[in-house]
Amino acid sequence: MNWHNLTTDEVYDATESSPLGLTSKNAEEKLTLVGPNELQEGRKKSAASILLAQFKDVMILVLLAAAIISGIVGDLKDTIVILIIVVLNAVVGFIQEYRAEKAMQALKQMAAMQAKTLRDGKLTWLSASSLVPGDIVLLEAGDSIPADIRISESVNLKVEEAALTGESEAVEKISEVLETEKLSPGDKKNIAFKGTYVTYGRGKGIVVATGMQTELGRIAKLLQEKETLTPLQQRLASFGKKLSIIVAFICIVFFIAGWLRGEDPLKMVLTSISLAVAAIPEALPAVITISLALAAKRLIRHNTLIRKLPAVETLGSVTYICTDKTGTLTKNKMYVEEVFAGNSLYSRKNLIEHLHDDHEADLLLHAFAMNNDAVEDENNNLKGDSTETALMEVAREHNISAKVLPRITEIAFDSNRKLMTTFHKYNDRVIAFTKGAPDVILERCYNIDKTEISLQIDKMAANGSRVLGFAYRYWDAVPAKPSSEEHETGLHFLGLAGIIDPPREEVFDAVRQCKSAGIIPVMITGDHPLTAKTIAERIGIISSADDVVVTGRELAALNDDDFELKVEKIKVYARVSPEQKLQIVKMLQKKGHFVSMTGDGVNDAPSLKKANIGIAMGITGTDVSKEAAHMILLDDNFSTIIRAVKEGRRIYDNILKFIKFLMTTNSSEILTLLLGPLIGLPVALLPIHILWINLVSDGVPAISLSFEKAEKDVMNRPPRPPQQSVFAEGRGLHMIWVGTLMAGIALCLQAWSIRNGLHWQTMVFNFLCLAQFAHVLAIRSGKDSFFQVGLFSNKVLIIGIMVSIALQTVITFVPYFQPIFETEALTFSEFIIVGASASLIFIAVEIEKLIARRKSMLG
Repeated sequence: MNWHNLTTDEVYDATESSPLGLTSKNAEEKLTLVGPNELQEGRKKSAASILLAQFKDVMILVLLAAAIISGIVGDLKDTIVILIIVVLNAVVGFIQEYRAEKAMQALKQMAAMQAKTLRDGKLTWLSASSLVPGDIVLLEAGDSIPADIRISESVNLKVEEAALTGESEAVEKISEVLETEKLSPGDKKNIAFKGTYVTYGRGKGIVVATGMQTELGRIAKLLQEKETLTPLQQRLASFGKKLSIIVAFICIVFFIAGWLRGEDPLKMVLTSISLAVAAIPEALPAVITISLALAAKRLIRHNTLIRKLPAVETLGSVTYICTDKTGTLTKNKMYVEEVFAGNSLYSRKNLIEHLHDDHEADLLLHAFAMNNDAVEDENNNLKGDSTETALMEVAREHNISAKVLPRITEIAFDSNRKLMTTFHKYNDRVIAFTKGAPDVILERCYNIDKTEISLQIDKMAANGSRVLGFAYRYWDAVPAKPSSEEHETGLHFLGLAGIIDPPREEVFDAVRQCKSAGIIPVMITGDHPLTAKTIAERIGIISSADDVVVTGRELAALNDDDFELKVEKIKVYARVSPEQKLQIVKMLQKKGHFVSMTGDGVNDAPSLKKANIGIAMGITGTDVSKEAAHMILLDDNFSTIIRAVKEGRRIYDNILKFIKFLMTTNSSEILTLLLGPLIGLPVALLPIHILWINLVSDGVPAISLSFEKAEKDVMNRPPRPPQQSVFAEGRGLHMIWVGTLMAGIALCLQAWSIRNGLHWQTMVFNFLCLAQFAHVLAIRSGKDSFFQVGLFSNKVLIIGIMVSIALQTVITFVPYFQPIFETEALTFSEFIIVGASASLIFIAVEIEKLIARRKSMLG
């Protein structure tokens, strides 16, 4: 129901109430019918369900299947090793993600605990949870709003709604009927919403919605939307499915071919398992999880807290950053930016230069301080309405205090006349300062060019400022009964103040870097469209005539097809509801974009959760927004996002290097195992060898790759296309040709070793291990030579390779480990032959990069 369109009497009728409130009996009946005034929680994730979710990955399931089959046929060593890897991977993921769904609890904490209510015609304090539609609630400064309330009486009542609507100023509430039917929450001036709080004045109202029927409740429902998979999760899921199909096909073909040749079926089962183990990069899930955890740890040093691990790399694929205005792009603090006095417009910075020459400019500053209800606390911090504290700050900068001219009497502000007047002793006379809406001030002034000043007002308003007018008048004595009709007329115009919630200083450069990185910033706010457009133009979000500003009302009038056509041109959304914020995120995702949403308010929470990556503000952010987000900016600094994007792109580049590295190894193992028997050679590797290569020889260097520095052009290139495969940009081709080269060298080495009576199996095993180390050194950069990158630019990788070589030496030469790993001690000459063969891989990949660089220069 559109409660804002109804009169107070109509609201009483609709809620079966009266000015005396409900009777206790009626209230109990209603409570039974509508339920308690609480937010219902969605289905919670238990610790067990979070742990089990770690095993849903396709590659993990294939690994578990291989472990079970190995156990059934009696090879327990492989089973134990695989299970250890799977469990370790699950534990790392569980520790990072074990955070109960706290969004609903945080919403509950926002609700008022007690409410001053009329029941049975008597004033009483009730638990907010027992309120029902029709209850009469009394409100005063400092109170939390316990339910959605239609205001029936307002005495200068102002409510802080920034967390719910994005409105940066406290909103003045009225009791009058609003004619427009469809309004956003921020425009419903006669409704006070659950979860907001009173900053000034007092009032009374009728409860019209409780629990999940409130605006806060609607947001709670939106929060229960299913979360979106990250780019990495989507790509790895697709990769895992394709890989499992290929592995199954290869194993079946291999088994059938052996069976038709008359091979022992049990031997063929074991060899097929070896193939499956060789094809699956066992280390990949653990390497990615550990690398993301390390990146998350690094990001904390840059004031970014990662709540959900895959969010680290998601930043590398983000194409849109949809940002809230209030508190994110702006300071969430009102600021007097310009002052018009003595027919001149001054910026705040140069105002002081004209004070000594302009008496009225000086008098205007006194008006800022005297006609002001802001107060100083014991630490000299200003408390009160945000507009009044902004005015007082300007006065304080010029050493003017309200104590200079103590207030004698006043005509209080009210929303009907839009004026406030205070009286003060001044040079043996009384001076009255009047503040209010500039158009109303002009009507009460004389002897001025009203047309010229009206143009000035329009000009300041067009800059996005909230404009206040000031005037004064001298009196011979203090009025006995000051009244607006007598004492707010015949005024002398003083000037105007332009007040705005200004952009953060660091935002300008952050937006510029966003655009240079191919990321499109979009402002989504509950604030006024003119204010939003002004801020967007200042910081560079709007930079061309094609950039569009759309209001919530205009958005509601668009059907899905029209919105889909326009969505990529819209750079500012103003006066939008939480549902519309969610709609914007969904439409951009429908267009194939990966969307980041930043925000700090309750109204941002549903879209934060739905976005590919939700970014909450750590200082000003509500608990609700933090719990819904994937990551939190600990310093509330928009530019911190850019550092996080750079880290995200770096880690995703490195993840692609992991996959390139690990899958090249696996393709070499598959080809070695498949082609060997076809050319009359025995099976080159045992399952324990394959596991060692995949987990130790591959795993340690792969994790070390996560410390690789960012490529030079990481922030001067567009985001990776969301649909781009992990095999794109030549990675798939590299995996095939380098894997084939490794397998070819391994088989030649095997045949030559057998012919010469050498330790052929241990030589092939060691060659494949050392070949991985040569390969990982060559692929540290996708373009630059190893010698350009530098040997020690990633010391962790060099240490990792040295550790892996040491472990390889131990299992090859220490007698205790030889029966476990089926190895034999190599002679010095055998080891040199193995090392020389492995170095061919490094040389081949360096030649590949050299050819690519020359092509790029010619292109």
